[in-house]
Amino acid sequence: MAIVAPFKGLTYNFQQREDLSRLVSPPYDVVSEEEQEAYYQTDPHNVIRLILGKKKTGDSDWDNVYTRAADCFERWQSDGNLVRAKESSLYVTAMMYDPGNGAPERIRWGIIALVRIEDEESGVILPHERTFSAHKDDRLKLYRACNAQFSQIFGLYEDSDSSILNACGEALSHAPQMDFGLEDGTRHRLWVLRSNSLFKKVSDAMFNKSIFIADGHHRYETSRNYRDMMRARYGQRSANRSYEFVMMYLSNMNDEGLAILPSHRLIKKVPGFQAKSFFKKVGKWFDISELPIAGRSISLECADLKQRLEKEGQHRTAFGFYTHDDDRWRLFSLKPGVRAEMGDDLHPSLKELDVLVLSRFVFQKGLGFSKEDLDDEEIFQYQSNTQSALSEVESGKYQMVFLLNPTKMDHVKEVAGNSLVMPRKSTYFYPKVLTGLVFNKIDPYEIIQVP
Repeated sequence: MAIVAPFKGLTYNFQQREDLSRLVSPPYDVVSEEEQEAYYQTDPHNVIRLILGKKKTGDSDWDNVYTRAADCFERWQSDGNLVRAKESSLYVTAMMYDPGNGAPERIRWGIIALVRIEDEESGVILPHERTFSAHKDDRLKLYRACNAQFSQIFGLYEDSDSSILNACGEALSHAPQMDFGLEDGTRHRLWVLRSNSLFKKVSDAMFNKSIFIADGHHRYETSRNYRDMMRARYGQRSANRSYEFVMMYLSNMNDEGLAILPSHRLIKKVPGFQAKSFFKKVGKWFDISELPIAGRSISLECADLKQRLEKEGQHRTAFGFYTHDDDRWRLFSLKPGVRAEMGDDLHPSLKELDVLVLSRFVFQKGLGFSKEDLDDEEIFQYQSNTQSALSEVESGKYQMVFLLNPTKMDHVKEVAGNSLVMPRKSTYFYPKVLTGLVFNKIDPYEIIQVP
């Protein structure tokens, strides 16, 4: 039973600021250091100062990235750059983007609302990936300093006939309050909806649904930790106090604009790697095909490689493999009947995941990595863009790359529905939810009105 409610969102003052594109950014965890600096230079009020502040020499308990974010947040409210809605609202967004490969533009719709935070065993809000304490500690420090949530959790729900979005249809016929484009070619629109009858329809429609977390696992668990901290301080006097809720971007699993991209594995260095012995070892489990690069740059081979990998993946688990300074790439195709060798500790639904086949047979048995190594960011990195992944190996920045097909939505639902979790970076839901459209300010004494 998902409890969904409107809220008094805090937004940039879009009646004063015409160029909203200069104020937003992607989620903090996909922003590189170079991009962070670029967002800093774009505008003095860019959201990057709230979600990913710069560290300084001499940072202390009273002057650090979190306290500086809190100072910015308070100052922007005081000077009118940020304004809070006087009435509870739902926020509907439409993101138009080019999926590439000559396909027509797509639109993904989402509803930004508050969702009551659930305990793990409730089965209402379902994660599908592991989380790590360092990331949660970082976000909790920001939560505590600012008493606000700056980025939405990306949640998915099932609605085969789009009844929830259709209920918003009449309101969406009017001009949006925000409408701007970004340099990447995406267009972003946002409508602020204030209608008690609509709130009731959306709340009732979501009541019997589960919500799958697509992105923001660390932030969701952080919101639960923050809630528990606030309960200890203020007491669990009402189930509807503001800290009992988290801001989510809710999108229909059947939305035509929702895509899952692959999450390729880049490896910095495998000590003592010998290609011949490696291929012999993993040949127990995989049929290995060699495909020459034909004298062209590896980046020019990208389209052909993706096509071959996708075609093979329709029948069985398959990976592309490329190492630095090689004149060919290879296609690994899982042999029939070998999944049983993955181990008795895995649930059958997990054995169907390409990422776990890669982990058990290739990384652990083939290359000798431990389970702890697989979470070491000094060894493994992740890239959703195939050409970028290949280029980084070609340049020598990484020694090798394993290319994957995207995880299927049915697998995500099955894993989450069985209360299981996937390895980190098993999915890359695309497009990412933009940060900076709406903020959730948390007043511990405020009661959220659930329709």
